[in-house]
Amino acid sequence: MGLREEALEYHSKGRKGKIEIAVTKECKTQKDITLAYSPGVAEPCKEIARDPDLVFEYTGKGNLVAVVSNGTAVLGLGNIGPLAAKPVMEGKSVLFKKFSDIDCFDIEINAPTVEDCIKACVLLEPTFGGINLEDIKAPECFEIEERLREMLNIPVFHDDQHGTAIVSGAALLNALEITNRRIADVKVVVNGAGAAAIACAQMYVNLGVKKENLIMCDSKGVVFKGRVEGMNKYKERFANDTPKRTLAEALEGAEVFCGCSVAGAVTKEMVAAMGKDPIIFAMANPDPEIRPEDILAVRKDAIIATGRSDYPNQVNNVLGYPYIFRGALDVQARQINEEMKMAAVYALSELAKEDVPESVSRSYAMSSHTFGRDYLIPKPFDQRLLLWVAPAVAKAAMETGVARKKIDLDAYVDNLESRLGVVQAVTRKIKRQVVETNRARGNRVRIVFPEGESHSILRAAEMAREQGICEPVLLGSAEKIKSTIVELDMEALQDAIIIDPTTSHLSLDYAAELFSKRGRKGLTRMAAQELITENHHFAAMMLEKGEADAYCSGVHHNYADAIRPALQIVGTKPDMVLAGVYMLVWRDKSLFFADTTVNINPTSDELAQIAIQTHDTAKFYLSEMPRVAMISFSNFGSNKHEYADKVRRATELVKVLRPDIEIDGEMQADTAVSPELLHRSYSFSSLKGAANVLVFPDLTSGNVAYKLLAKLGGATLIGPILMGMKKPVNVLQRNSDVEEILNLVTFTAHRAQQGL
Repeated sequence: MGLREEALEYHSKGRKGKIEIAVTKECKTQKDITLAYSPGVAEPCKEIARDPDLVFEYTGKGNLVAVVSNGTAVLGLGNIGPLAAKPVMEGKSVLFKKFSDIDCFDIEINAPTVEDCIKACVLLEPTFGGINLEDIKAPECFEIEERLREMLNIPVFHDDQHGTAIVSGAALLNALEITNRRIADVKVVVNGAGAAAIACAQMYVNLGVKKENLIMCDSKGVVFKGRVEGMNKYKERFANDTPKRTLAEALEGAEVFCGCSVAGAVTKEMVAAMGKDPIIFAMANPDPEIRPEDILAVRKDAIIATGRSDYPNQVNNVLGYPYIFRGALDVQARQINEEMKMAAVYALSELAKEDVPESVSRSYAMSSHTFGRDYLIPKPFDQRLLLWVAPAVAKAAMETGVARKKIDLDAYVDNLESRLGVVQAVTRKIKRQVVETNRARGNRVRIVFPEGESHSILRAAEMAREQGICEPVLLGSAEKIKSTIVELDMEALQDAIIIDPTTSHLSLDYAAELFSKRGRKGLTRMAAQELITENHHFAAMMLEKGEADAYCSGVHHNYADAIRPALQIVGTKPDMVLAGVYMLVWRDKSLFFADTTVNINPTSDELAQIAIQTHDTAKFYLSEMPRVAMISFSNFGSNKHEYADKVRRATELVKVLRPDIEIDGEMQADTAVSPELLHRSYSFSSLKGAANVLVFPDLTSGNVAYKLLAKLGGATLIGPILMGMKKPVNVLQRNSDVEEILNLVTFTAHRAQQGL
C-alpha cells in the first residue's frame, strides 16, 4: 500500500477525522446535570460577569486554542480553500494535544480577505485562550497577525512564520557554535520571501546577524534597494545595497543558507561556491531546495538541516508552537512577544546539548544523538521539550509584563511533568527528596552495580551521579569499564569507583565471610573463593559489610540469578516476607500490585505480611492514604473454597496486627477498584473508596494482572520494588532501558535513605 492509500485509510477508518471532545467532569447522575448545566451553572456565570478574569478559573478557556486557517496557503498545495485545509488543521490540533496537552478546535473560515480574517478572529476571542494562525498566504498573513496582536487580549501566533524561524534560529546558534564562528560575522542568504522566510530573516537579525550581511532572494532574484518589481513593505525591510542580482551570486562566499522556497532552487555549483563549513538549511517541503546527498557530493564540510524526518536535523515546527502556547497560556499571557520567542530559541538550543534519553534514540535509530553536526536541535518526540521551552516562555512573559498571572517556576515544572504522565511526576518528587537528603547528610547513597560493564547501566549511573541521586560503585573489568567511559564520553564517571572482584584486595576477606555464612549449607572454602569473584556475590557482600548502601542488578540476568546472592548473603528482615511489588501508573491514578515476582503460593500468614509491607511501601509514594484490597475470585464469602479462605484469614490477621491499615477482603478485583459497586453491594466494607493497593493470592494472578494491564490497559510500570530484604536490593526487568533503570535507581536510593 502506497503513502496515498495509507494516508486516506488513516483519515477515514473508524471514527472519522483525528480529534474528538472528551468530558472532564462527572455526568452520571441528576445531581451532576444540575451542577454542569441548569441551575448550578448560573453560579460561575455570575462570578465571571463580576470578574471576567475568573473565566480562566471556571472554564476551559485557559487551555483552549483555535487553529484558524482560510486555506489560502495550505502546505505546498497553495490556495485549496478552507474545506480542503481541514485535515491539516485537525492534524495541528492533534499535535497540540499530544505534545503539550492543549485542547484545540480547528476552525476553517470562509474569509479570503484580510478584513474577513480579522473580523472572524475578533469574534472568536471570548471562547479561546489563544489563536494559532495557519496556512494563510503572504503578505496578508503579516498584516492579519500584526493587527490581531494589537486588537486582542489573548496570544495570536502565526506558526508558519515564527515556528520555522524559532526552530531554525536554535539550529543556527548551535551550528555556529560547532564551527566556532560569531553570528555577527557570518554572511547569510535567505531564499524565499514568504511568511517563513521573512520571519527567519528577522529572527536571525534579532539573534545577532548584521542586516548588511543578510541577502534575501525571491523568485525574481535578489531583494535589493531600489527594486520595484514584486516588492512589498515586508521585503523592503531586508533590501540591501548590493550589486548581486541572482541567488547564485548571493551564495558566493556565503556561510549560511536558509531556504523557505521551492525544490531544486539550489544547485551543486552554488553550494560549491559557498564559504568554509557552509550551514545549509534547505527547508522547502516536501522536497528541499537541494538534497543533502547532493550537498555532500561537493561539500563534505557542510552542516545540513531540512524539513524532512528522513534526514538529520529536521526543522520541525512541532518543536516550538505546542510549548510556546503552553507557556503563554499558563501565565495567561496577553500576547506572544519577541522576548518569548527568543526564550524558546535559547531553550531549544541548550536542550540539544543535553544527553538524549534512550527512548528518543530508539525512535530515531538512523540518526546521531550527540550534539554535533548531525544533531543540532532536539527531536520532536523528546518529552523534555515541554519542561525546557514552556517554562522559558512563561518566564519571559512574566518578565516583560504580558502575563496576567505570576507563577512559581519550580512548581510549574512539576506541574508540566505531571502532564507528561504520573510516572514522571512521581519520579521527580522522589528524586528531589533523595537529592535534598543527600545534600543535607553531606554524602550520597552508595549503590553497587554488579553489571558495571553494561552500557545502559553506565548511562544510568552517569545520570544518577550527575543529578546527585547516588554514588555508583561499578563492578567488572576496570579496563573495559574505563574504556567504555572514555568511548561514550561519560565525564561524570571519570572518577567513579570501579572494582574488579577478580583482582580486588577485598576478595579474600569477603570469601572468608561467605564461607562462614554458607559453610554449613554445603559451600566449601574453595567454592566461596570462586563465587566471591563473581560480580553479584561480591556486590551482595559489599552491601552486607557496609561498603555499599544498596544494590541494583538484573538488566542482563534473569531474576533468580540476580537476587539469589543477595538472599544468601544479606538475607531478609526478621518476621518479614520477601516479595515484589509493582507500581502501576495511569494518567489519573496509581495502584500497587503485590506479590508479582517472588512467592508462588503464599500462606495466609505470608499473605498478611505481604499486605502490611506493601501498605507501608505504598504510603511513601501515593498522594493519598493506601487502601488495601485482598484479591480473590470470591466476594466476602460468596464462594466457599480453601483458596478464598486463605485470603479471608490473611485479611483478618492484618486487621489484628495492624488496625491502622484500611484493608478489606476477600474481594474480586472489579469490586476492589469500583467504590460504587463496593458500597452498593457491600456497604459494610471498611474501605472508604477505591482500593489503590491490590494484594493477589498467588504469583500467577499477580504476575498476569500487572502484565496484562501494562500491555493492554495502558499502565506504566515502576518496579519491581523488592520488599523484605535487610538492606535495599532491587532487581530490574531484563533489558530495561536507561530511563527505567534510572527510575528504579532513584527508588532504591530513596528506600536506602528511609531504611526500608
